[in-house]
Amino acid sequence: MRFMLQVRADQKSESGAMPSRELIAAMGEFNQAMIDAGIMLAGEGLHPSAKGARIVFSDTGSQIVEPPFAGPSELIAGFWIIQVASRQEAIDWTRRVPFGPGGVIEIRQIFEAADFPADILPPEAVAREQAWRDGQRQS
Repeated sequence: MRFMLQVRADQKSESGAMPSRELIAAMGEFNQAMIDAGIMLAGEGLHPSAKGARIVFSDTGSQIVEPPFAGPSELIAGFWIIQVASRQEAIDWTRRVPFGPGGVIEIRQIFEAADFPADILPPEAVAREQAWRDGQRQS
């Protein structure tokens, strides 16, 4: 099972302030533990939403919405994608993140091809998706 661990933004991350040297070191150790355990597939921090844009789709097309967006707690400041055996294992790893008071991480399971019935995602589409993912891992 793959899970995305979404790090919620706060006033500090949305201001563009860099994390402390100590937090960067602790995060490096945490990331290495996940790599050593063979569960980390990806992990990145994100620039503040002020540097982004939002595209909103409607029946008449799409619109660009410029920042600022919702309050920081509604935004994502970074993420990990991990592959573990269960939701509980994802929770257990997330509880080890070296964040202090106020840090928030939301855990969301990623859909797998097997989650979709064949009439919605036919076998040839599953094979195409898997070939794309396999190609991504090799590059």
